[in-house]
Amino acid sequence: MKNLLKLVPVVMFFIFVPALFGAEAAYLKFDKTTATAANGATFQVAVMVEPGTDALSSADVYVVYDPLLLKATVVTVGTQFPTVTNDFATLGKVYIAGMVNDTATPVTVIGTLATITFQALKDGSATLSFDCNTSKIIKNDINFSNVIVCSTNGTSAVTIGGGGTQPTSAPPSQLPQTGIFDNVIKFAIPGAILFLIGVIVKLALI
Repeated sequence: MKNLLKLVPVVMFFIFVPALFGAEAAYLKFDKTTATAANGATFQVAVMVEPGTDALSSADVYVVYDPLLLKATVVTVGTQFPTVTNDFATLGKVYIAGMVNDTATPVTVIGTLATITFQALKDGSATLSFDCNTSKIIKNDINFSNVIVCSTNGTSAVTIGGGGTQPTSAPPSQLPQTGIFDNVIKFAIPGAILFLIGVIVKLALI
């Protein structure tokens, strides 16, 4: 019985340590959470990719905005990925893709994927956000795993002129399979702990 009780701290160590020091999430963010511009003026917002604890091979990013209030005019590539392409021909959406040229040198630190220049069209309040139904952050592995955690993605609130209550184009976010798996693990850990404690106590009483 005493030997079984000695196992309890060991079991707890292997359960709690991975949970406390788990992998940091990969997500998308803007360099500023708020921005202001006069009607007709331009302003810049940088798009950044946070790898977390992963090494990345590519990223597909869709930035959405209200085309009644804003117009994307220029996309300037950043230095986070060596190859960057973009397309902002569709009103209300900017597509930016970054990729490594050699999988032996993946992206492992946060940086600027690209900087978008917007023109303010009229007074109002808008929100820049990421369409996580189509955006991806791809891990540098053989499965090309999408490791983005949508709930962690950032937004940027834009005030034009005197502001207002104009509708914004922020879409509802949807967690990909990685996010769902993380939630399952979060709820499964407490149940596993209780189960193991019950087994140990039962064995100790035999």
